[in-house]
Amino acid sequence: MSKPKLKSKGKAQSAPKSADNLGKSIMDSAQQIWLAGLGAFAKAQEEGTKLFDTLVREGVSLEQKTRKLALGKADSVRDAVETGVSQVKERTQETWDKLEKVFEDRVSRAMGKLGVPGRKELNEIAERVEELSREVRKLKPARAAAAADSAKPTAAKSAAAPKAKRQPKAKPSAAE
Repeated sequence: MSKPKLKSKGKAQSAPKSADNLGKSIMDSAQQIWLAGLGAFAKAQEEGTKLFDTLVREGVSLEQKTRKLALGKADSVRDAVETGVSQVKERTQETWDKLEKVFEDRVSRAMGKLGVPGRKELNEIAERVEELSREVRKLKPARAAAAADSAKPTAAKSAAAPKAKRQPKAKPSAAE
């Protein structure tokens, strides 16, 4: 036999209430989720701005450090290059001086073989010429005085006797 089913009025009325509560609960949850999303967005935006600012500051700091490091390296590289260049200049100058000396020696030897006097010989000759010039200067006043003494008696004689005219010499003939 079957049992008669009894419908209870309380359950029938609570089902719509429970559906309303469920709908309200879902709406409340959806609202909370929406608000949580907005809060997360606001927080992310706020934190994102702070994070962005922090990243910019760190980037500026890193760039400054990098520039200082690069300038330091550039200075050290420049110093190394300048040192290298000066060493090369010194070596080049030394080599050039040696080459110049060898060239001068060879030219001097070649000129010596040809009988051309060298620098040393020319300097000795110049000193000898200067010495002779000094001696000549010393002799000039003595000679002038001697010439003046001998010219005085001759002047009286020359005034008394007229000078003889010079006669032209005969041209030599082709037969001579």
